[in-house]
Amino acid sequence: MQYLQSIFLGVVQGLTEWLPISSSGHLVIIQNSLGIKVPLMFDIALHFGTLLAVFAMFWQDIFKIISSLARLNFSDEHGKLAKHIFIGSIPIAVVGYLFHDFFASLFYSSISVGFTLLTTGVFIYFSKFHKQSRMLDSKESLLVGIAQAISIIPGISRSGFTITTGLLRGMERREIFRYSFLLSVPAIIGASVFELTKVSWVEIEIGSMLVGASVAAIVGYLSLKLVIKLVLNRKFHLFSFYCVALGLLILATNLL
Repeated sequence: MQYLQSIFLGVVQGLTEWLPISSSGHLVIIQNSLGIKVPLMFDIALHFGTLLAVFAMFWQDIFKIISSLARLNFSDEHGKLAKHIFIGSIPIAVVGYLFHDFFASLFYSSISVGFTLLTTGVFIYFSKFHKQSRMLDSKESLLVGIAQAISIIPGISRSGFTITTGLLRGMERREIFRYSFLLSVPAIIGASVFELTKVSWVEIEIGSMLVGASVAAIVGYLSLKLVIKLVLNRKFHLFSFYCVALGLLILATNLL
């Protein structure tokens, strides 16, 4: 791949993976509109880049979670968090394994992405009605996990659905932000390992992969900073207008 293309796709991945506007939906738009075919291994590299952004922001939490797991301590804060991440990861593991081929087929449908972006936009808008009353527990972690499983559908934003679900359930804003993105770690790692079995190793271009992943990591970190700021300032719902506008544009372009 051309390095300019790698930088472009790295920027797109870094922005759309963590902002609640659906990275998968934008990937469909790019591939169908611009004719850019993203090789599977390059896509995995981009996801690894954005995952590094999560490690950079939450490295202390991740270290403490690993420490609690090593001591089999599930009673302290991070031991409980590890348990909640495990519970929240169950839905996407089951849905991804059973319906992978069906969801993969949706990557070829711009009209489907138009409707799902509209769905994302409408759902995110309701995040403005957040009233804090709950702490993270097994029930809430499972509900957020189900929201993450739904986001396998192209055009459904993972961060948009998980954070909004937590806010609608009354979780504290900083807590749902942290849980949403820590929950993404096993999901991305699991999906990447699964996709690695399909990679054509002959077509790998190390240079373009490193460039794309590096750009995705940097832009992804900045995106996380923006998301936490908007979540805490009660402006997370503003992303809904972008999703609705883009969804309507895609439908109008394809239907008219």
